[in-house]
Amino acid sequence: MGKRLKVTQTRSGIGGKQNQRDTLRSLGLKRLHDVVVKEDRPEIRGMVTTVSHLVTVEEVD
Repeated sequence: MGKRLKVTQTRSGIGGKQNQRDTLRSLGLKRLHDVVVKEDRPEIRGMVTTVSHLVTVEEVD
């Protein structure tokens, strides 16, 4: 198995653009301090870039 990304929501999507709120939902983040672990793929990297100001990302093995 390849690298994985641990994505934590640190800021609220309220007041943000609709596509950013949709991206948080697509990542599986529903509320502050939610954590999801996703495969490190280009699609996931793109989603994280879209909401980079709302999340923190760590690489895990």
